Amino acid sequence: MMSEQVLIELEVPTDLIKFQLPEGVERRLQDLLDKQDQGESLSTAERMEAKGLVALSEFLTLLRLQAERAANKG
Repeated sequence: MMSEQVLIELEVPTDLIKFQLPEGVERRLQDLLDKQDQGESLSTAERMEAKGLVALSEFLTLLRLQAERAANKG
């Protein structure tokens, strides 16, 4: 099975530099990660929630980095 690579170029508004998880969402993610770090088991729903929040956080970080790069070019 072969995989393909796709390159997508988007114009990124420079105000994306400010993008981050809302405070309550960030706090919820930290609570879930702290619970896991303390050796407590997360429920299936909590694991799915944490996984989704981490993915969202990583996506926003990538957007923010792209916006910073675009701002530095201009």
